[in-house]
Amino acid sequence: MAITAISNSQYQKKLDDLLAVCRKNLRSVDEDLITRAFKVSLEAHKHDRRASGEPYFSHPYDVAMVVAKEIPLDDVSIAAALLHDVVEDTKIELKDVRAEFGDAVADIVNGATKITDIFESHEVTQAESYRKLLLSMVSDIRVMLIKFADRLHNMRTLEYMPPDKQVRISKETLEIYAPFAHRFGLAQIKWELEDLAFKYLHRAEYDTIARQIKSKRREREHYINKFVQPIRKRLGDEGLEFDVEGRAKHIYSIYNKMLQRSKPLDEIYDLFAVRIVLNSTDNHDCFLVYGVVTEIYKPIPERFKDYISVPKKNGYQSIHTTVVGPDGRLVEVQIRTKAMHEVAERGVAAHWMYKESKLTLDKELESWVNWVREIFEQKDADTSRELLESFKLNLYQDEIYVFTPKGDLKILPRDSTPIDFAFEIHSNVGIHCIGAKVNGRIVPLNTLLRSGDQVEIITSKNQTPNADWEQFVVTHKAKSHIRKWIREESRKRVEAGKEQWEKKTRRHKFRITEDDLQKFLHTLKYSSLSEFFLAIAESRIDPDAAIEQLILRSKQGTEGQKSDALEAETLFAKFISTARDVASGISLFGTSDNFMHQYAKCCNPIPGDTIIGFVTTGEGIRIHRKDCKNVVSLRLTERARIVEVSWPTQEGSDFIVAVHIAGKDRPALLSDITHAISTYQNTNIRSVNVDTRNGLFEGQIILFVKNTDHLSRIIEKVRRVPGVTDVERFLG
Repeated sequence: MAITAISNSQYQKKLDDLLAVCRKNLRSVDEDLITRAFKVSLEAHKHDRRASGEPYFSHPYDVAMVVAKEIPLDDVSIAAALLHDVVEDTKIELKDVRAEFGDAVADIVNGATKITDIFESHEVTQAESYRKLLLSMVSDIRVMLIKFADRLHNMRTLEYMPPDKQVRISKETLEIYAPFAHRFGLAQIKWELEDLAFKYLHRAEYDTIARQIKSKRREREHYINKFVQPIRKRLGDEGLEFDVEGRAKHIYSIYNKMLQRSKPLDEIYDLFAVRIVLNSTDNHDCFLVYGVVTEIYKPIPERFKDYISVPKKNGYQSIHTTVVGPDGRLVEVQIRTKAMHEVAERGVAAHWMYKESKLTLDKELESWVNWVREIFEQKDADTSRELLESFKLNLYQDEIYVFTPKGDLKILPRDSTPIDFAFEIHSNVGIHCIGAKVNGRIVPLNTLLRSGDQVEIITSKNQTPNADWEQFVVTHKAKSHIRKWIREESRKRVEAGKEQWEKKTRRHKFRITEDDLQKFLHTLKYSSLSEFFLAIAESRIDPDAAIEQLILRSKQGTEGQKSDALEAETLFAKFISTARDVASGISLFGTSDNFMHQYAKCCNPIPGDTIIGFVTTGEGIRIHRKDCKNVVSLRLTERARIVEVSWPTQEGSDFIVAVHIAGKDRPALLSDITHAISTYQNTNIRSVNVDTRNGLFEGQIILFVKNTDHLSRIIEKVRRVPGVTDVERFLG
């Protein structure tokens, strides 16, 4: 990879500025590494332009400056930031980067490339991109820090993008990058990302709040000075060294308060935040300051949070309290040491330390990263949708602090339940959880826990997870274990259904190919064999009835191969033929003597119909239904040729009928219909033929009934099946 000299004095100044910032903020600087990365990036992007019209190189350069100024780690991060787009957007390949800059820089560039534009693909691709993001984060967190800087610069220059991209990128920023920055403890970056995303998603509301904050700036500064003056004096008297700063809360935070409280900005009083940073290494000094502040101003007890004794998972430590300041206004006060402030501002960057020439994580940050590993390790258990849901959920959750009966602390997301707590202790405790006590009292398993609660889990070896649990648990660990158990139980039921089906087919001595069975399942609206076997196991499908239908289909298929004429025969024609055979002919004047006859095609009479005969010339007697419109005219013109006929009576015999059905299609509808029929007096179904189109279905069912009353009861039962809108005897 050729590295050219910098010919433009403007770019030489940019390089000098970057190196100066690196010297100021990094522990050590490999200036040669940064200079070479600068030159390669400049050369690779020299013909490219951004949407703003600027040379594209301005983007990787500004990203490197963000890393150097706002989340400074090391010179490797600066070099990787300068090169983060070269593999994706230029002819330079990853192997070239690896050869020139080494494995560390190449791996970070590769990780950053993998997780670019994750929202542009379908959901499955998104989920896989998140997996790559998580894996990159676990192996080298510098990948994500560069992505934060990359996203921050893109948001700062978003005005040059088309409106649809502004909305898409802002939504992604608000849903993923801002909460992720919070998890990394990068407070300033999180706030700026939120405000910039809010600006493009809700421009009118953003402008209104920004304008009101700006108009009251002097008033705010005057008030904060008035508020901190007595605090400064008292802390000075105590001999403490400290810095005090006051600010308005950021715009997106104010907007959320307005939504939560349903109040306009003028009625939101706790808009002021004062931070006291002690030049001290003694954590007890923070509590001393808290005592001073609450002596001067009345505290609001429920707003006190001690993140020093119990730090957040990202290592954040501070005391938070809200007090009633002058004129009755609420003011949030944060108290922390300088070291705590470093962690609060730089987050994960403050945790880096050198060890044997390798960048590693300290123990505090290592424990926090466990939530990432938990998600990643569940890869085989979760669908893409579930992974996406859990990933976003983990980013957004605030924390509560609850205790076991022995006093062990467990940190859980807000809105956690006893089930979440049980799975946090151990997966077996969660699976066998049957009840819970919170602060000594038995509570429902969907009770929301609060910080300070003491939770005792009651287990039973006979208890297993309830599918409803998934609706109210919030931790990824609980959700994944519940889903895994449900899937395993479903698999067992599928196996039981499959075994039942195979026993039935062996008993019927019936064999069917998997392709033919799949086609049959399609008519039943089952998408897979697993769904079909599960329906059998849960008694939603009668396997005997299904086998009878398949046997009939098989016979019809064989007959169709023998004769093209039979292949074209309609379902109704088959039904009529079968029905007449079962009835064993026609009785003339009450006798069962055989005589030449045929059935009129105009009305297709079938057993159970009231019929009449018409004597033809040379073709015997033609049989009509008595209500046939042609018979009405024959009675007027050919009365002498009308003869009385009937179906022969057979005590205890069934006759075959066809039922026409129609309605709105839905999964397992046909199974419900056949179940309704077969469970009434063991009614035997001969065949089913149903077609669906545009969410509607229509078809016929051929079955045996004892009499017309039996048929009426069947029709009434089918009519009550959800989705069925029309049921009537099929008369052609």
